Amino acid sequence: MNKEQLKRMGSGEGFIAALDQSGGSTPKALKAYGVPETAYSTDDEMFTLVHEMRTRVIKSPSFTSEYILGAILFENTMDRLIDDKYTADFLWEEKGIIPFLKVDKGLAEEAEGVQIMKPMPDLDQLLKRAVDHHVFGTKMRSVIKEANKEGIKKVVDQQFEVAMQIVKAGLMPIIEPEVDVYSEDKVESEELLKAEIKSHLDQLDEDTQVMLKLTIPTNAGLYTEFSEHPNVLRVVALSGGYSREEANEKLSKNKGLIASFSRALSQDLSADQTEEEFDKHLSDAIKSIYEASIAPK
Repeated sequence: MNKEQLKRMGSGEGFIAALDQSGGSTPKALKAYGVPETAYSTDDEMFTLVHEMRTRVIKSPSFTSEYILGAILFENTMDRLIDDKYTADFLWEEKGIIPFLKVDKGLAEEAEGVQIMKPMPDLDQLLKRAVDHHVFGTKMRSVIKEANKEGIKKVVDQQFEVAMQIVKAGLMPIIEPEVDVYSEDKVESEELLKAEIKSHLDQLDEDTQVMLKLTIPTNAGLYTEFSEHPNVLRVVALSGGYSREEANEKLSKNKGLIASFSRALSQDLSADQTEEEFDKHLSDAIKSIYEASIAPK
């Protein structure tokens, strides 16, 4: 693991840009960007278009390490080039931004009020490729829709089991058990989730660290203690469907949390914008998310 990246991720100011839309969410991301499904007819054409979108974001003058600590990539993006460099190398060598990789294969059908991750039989091979591409860490997402204690336990058990596989490969895992922001019992789900996460953290070896990516809690400060836990490198927050303004407002009240936003970062970007317009919208988004991430809590 790159020690310079480890130090920066642990103590640097800024946030993580989530640029990891996968096969299932790419059409929606392209549509929001102003590229209709009629613009492509194959998966390869679709992924080429989304890589062009991500490249435009990454190469933008406002996308800098002054505000951004890391960026989460989709596997297809990791395998592609930006200016003759693989994306992870371009991020770190040209931008000083730490590369992460989304490794999950999507969500299983809902059961017991949650969606655990689908099986990942080829994870070891993917992790090896990530190391070869100089990726620092990984991200994997589950979803909690109801305050079902057994379901939430299954989510956290699976997340930590896979996380230890990732640690063994020499990478930093971001554990993401997302609580649906529209859940009717979101507060209770968050309390159950917190207890399960704490139980697992307290069982880790003292030299094992993970990162957590959590829905911004309804009760501000709920996860602050995790940012102070010796086994947690950083706690980041997802925007979860909130608008950027709402996500920033909620994030700014939570000590120890920094952003890892996707839709809230890109919501004002469009394919038909001039480079000047595009960079202005992206710059405004980046600066506002940065300010919410470093705001006194």
